[in-house]
Amino acid sequence: AHMDCDAFYASVEKRDNPELRDHPVIVGGGQRGVVSTCCYIARIHGVRSAMPMFQAMKLCPQAVVVKPRFAAYVEASRAIRAMMEVLTPAIEPLSLDEAFLDLTGTARLHGAPPAVLLAGLVRRMETELGLSGSVGLSHNKFLAKIASDLDKPRGFSVIGRAETEAFLRPKPVRIIWGVGTATQTALEKAGIRTIDDLLGWEKADLSARFGSMGERLWHLARGLDMR
Repeated sequence: AHMDCDAFYASVEKRDNPELRDHPVIVGGGQRGVVSTCCYIARIHGVRSAMPMFQAMKLCPQAVVVKPRFAAYVEASRAIRAMMEVLTPAIEPLSLDEAFLDLTGTARLHGAPPAVLLAGLVRRMETELGLSGSVGLSHNKFLAKIASDLDKPRGFSVIGRAETEAFLRPKPVRIIWGVGTATQTALEKAGIRTIDDLLGWEKADLSARFGSMGERLWHLARGLDMR
C-alpha cells in the first residue's frame, strides 16, 4: 500500500485554526520564498508546491499565507506512523506525509483483508487526528503509488494484478515515477508517449538508447517492480 496525506501541512494548519477552513491556504515563505504546500482550494486557482510565492499570490491573491510549523507536522506524522504500526511493522516512510506499507500476510493476523485495514487507517486519521489521506493498494510499490494519486483527496484506489496491463497501456509515460520533463522529452523524441508505445520496444533496445533507465522502463511498463 501507499498512503499519502492530503495537502498535509495545509491540512494541519486548518485543523489547528478552524477559521482557515473555508479559505485558500498557502504554507510557505515570504515574497522571495516558495510554496511548501497549499490546500485544495488554492490548487483550484493554479497554485502548486515549489511555485514561487510571488507567482502563487498573483494566481490567488485572497490566499492566507502561513509560515511552516515543522514541529506540528512532525507530531502529526508520528501519530499517523503509530497508527500504521498497528497494521504492519513493514513501513517505509518517504517523507513526513507518505509511506509504503507491506501488508502481505496481515489478513490472517487481523482477520480482515488489506483494503479493509487501510479504510480503517484513514478513518482513524480523520476521527482522531482531523487529517485525511489517500490510499493506493496494489501488488507492488510502483502501482500502489500510482493508485494513491488517482482520486485525491480522500482517494482509495486498487490496481489488481489481473487488470494491471489494461490499466497501464493507455497511460502517458509521465505516470512512471522518476520520469521528469527531460526524460519525457527524450522518450517523445523516440516516439514513446504512452506505456503502450513502450511495450513495443525490446529491453535491449531501450537499454541501448536510455541506459539503466531503459531497463527500468521496460519492467515498469509491464507492471513489474521487485523493490
